[in-house]
Amino acid sequence: MTEIRTPRLLLRRWSDDDLVPLSEIHADPAVMRNIGDGQPRSLDRTALDIEAWEEEWDEEGFGTFAVELLGSGELAGAVGLTVAGAPAEIAGQVAIGWRLGRVFWGQGYASEAAHATLEFAVQDRGLDRVVAVCRADDRASVNVLGKLGMQAEGATQDPSDGHALRLYGIDLTQYQD
Repeated sequence: MTEIRTPRLLLRRWSDDDLVPLSEIHADPAVMRNIGDGQPRSLDRTALDIEAWEEEWDEEGFGTFAVELLGSGELAGAVGLTVAGAPAEIAGQVAIGWRLGRVFWGQGYASEAAHATLEFAVQDRGLDRVVAVCRADDRASVNVLGKLGMQAEGATQDPSDGHALRLYGIDLTQYQD
């Protein structure tokens, strides 16, 4: 089982106990507004997300981690790597992404978890490049991407809904902890 410990977090594979707390995070419109189609997700859709993330672990050797607070054991959200399907500019490349419950925002958890995920990408999986995409108006994610050292590489539009997107990338051969 793949696990990563940071000073405050445990990044780990998914368990059955994670479904309800993640579905509560997915049900929050504020959390989901910049993810996918921007709509909250049901319990059933959340179950499909976890299933897909676990399948990616099995197929690719990387995937999306459950993010757990070390102090309380509480599920804070998800962070991880995925093979991007869209937009076309990054399709087929390994992308980093995250989502945290609103009560965990503004505490540095997203940066801490994403930083550990980039270290995992280069040290454990030997990846030499990771990309990211976010909505142009998602200032919190833009801030996290900057803390990770990811560089803006362009802009595009979401093919499904026309939202303005920013594209980022990082050369992990030069990555510094």
